[in-house]
Amino acid sequence: MPDRDLFSIIVEERDTNIRLDSLVASHISDCSRNTASTLIQKGIILVQGIAKKPGYRVKTGEKISGYIPPPEIISFDPEPITIDIIYEDEHIVVVNKAAGMVVHPAPGHYTGTLVNALLFKCRDLKSIGDKLRPGIVHRLDMNTSGIIVVAKNQNAHEQLSSDFKLRKINKKYLALVYNDMESRSGVIELPIGRHPTDRKKMSVKSKKSRKAETTWQLIEKFGGLSLLELKLITGRTHQIRVHCAAINHHIVGDSVYGRKNGGRNLSDEVRKILKPAKRQLLHSWQIGFSHPATGIYMDLKAPIPEDMNQIISGLKGLGQ
Repeated sequence: MPDRDLFSIIVEERDTNIRLDSLVASHISDCSRNTASTLIQKGIILVQGIAKKPGYRVKTGEKISGYIPPPEIISFDPEPITIDIIYEDEHIVVVNKAAGMVVHPAPGHYTGTLVNALLFKCRDLKSIGDKLRPGIVHRLDMNTSGIIVVAKNQNAHEQLSSDFKLRKINKKYLALVYNDMESRSGVIELPIGRHPTDRKKMSVKSKKSRKAETTWQLIEKFGGLSLLELKLITGRTHQIRVHCAAINHHIVGDSVYGRKNGGRNLSDEVRKILKPAKRQLLHSWQIGFSHPATGIYMDLKAPIPEDMNQIISGLKGLGQ
């Protein structure tokens, strides 16, 4: 075990009563709170040489010691997974990603990802772009459904990556959010950065933030709920989810940025319709971009997934 992986922390007075997992995550670079919690539960991180729970409240002067194991080696194995392909040619493949599918292998998700499926279909993909994210030029959260564009050769990867960086790609999303919108359209301009206490989350109250802009248009109201079309001007992590939450229009089903009492003013009928929502009702439904090889502008759409469509249809039915 390399010495650089060993660490010890003496709890200062200002950190008294902070959760053990939060303290470790805030002191050790590249260690998330979730990782710290796992290591604490395994007894790899100790307090005064004694195993504690992740939620243990630390005290001034206590010594926290342990080590961070080396990262697990991520393998990329082709898997015969069925995916919904919207468009494909020799340069790109455009997929309608299902909710629940992770885009590329990462700790905790080594199989069943979109990349695993694409490696089975596109045998040369492994050499395209980043070796940890072959062919990938943008991503969607695991529980966000919809369009994702993947490069099938290096030239396409470089061109698409450049277009995304220069904000030449038009991406539109559909989201069902809590509360009635007070106008027909608007712009959310709130900078986004890492959450000040939870490293797994993003926030508009970060000490180190970057400009973020989202435009939105109201499609329909459902008495305490609003169906929105949102367009990303910038592309920050969790941008739409964070921006919607920041203006008190949390996305229905969002377990990370939503509120436990979200929709408390909704009718019993509406609550019943929303009950099947097991993930954030956010769908990347339209993308516009210049083809990396031909330059022809492409405007593609992904149908609203069944789980989201059933809820929207149910809400529309209440108004009849």
